[in-house]
Amino acid sequence: MEIINVLGKPCPIPVIEAKKALRKAVPGETVRVLVDNDVSRQNLEKMAAGQGFASAFEVQGDGNVLVSITATAGTAAPAALSGGQGFVAAIGKNTMGAGDDELGAILIKGFIYSLTEMDAPPETLLFFNSGVWLTTEGSNVIGDLKTLEAKGTVISSCGTCLDFYKLKDKLAVGNVTNMYAIASAMADAAKVINL
Repeated sequence: MEIINVLGKPCPIPVIEAKKALRKAVPGETVRVLVDNDVSRQNLEKMAAGQGFASAFEVQGDGNVLVSITATAGTAAPAALSGGQGFVAAIGKNTMGAGDDELGAILIKGFIYSLTEMDAPPETLLFFNSGVWLTTEGSNVIGDLKTLEAKGTVISSCGTCLDFYKLKDKLAVGNVTNMYAIASAMADAAKVINL
């Protein structure tokens, strides 16, 4: 199999590209991924171990790392790589984590993109407080949110929050909801990821 070159690609792209290739791999087939940093190597190895796949790596003469992941017999790749059914992600900020907002914006974009690559995307995405900025005109995640919506994910933004930020007429994806509906969706979910 050819080498997947993800040199210079930020997290989570190396793992996502490896998963895509593994979905198509037959048992015993090896997927090779070329990365340029040790964090990507570690992330690929963790993903492989978590899915029951064997992995190895080799540092190249130029310092890049070639990671080999072998799809093992008896491991159904699509099922093993799925995120599970019925989960809800509640997003209350337009950044991810605490600390630097520029980094937080990069992380939330990577998180939402990662959701588009899951075999079982979230059932619902709930946006409230400054999280509603992500569903409105000018957001750099609208394309990914529309991809999720096309896959069946319900995308809902808090109407009170949209009003507060004067964004109601700028909603670019999904629908307007209320806090009771948000609370109900979270209460009924098999699993809630709260950001």
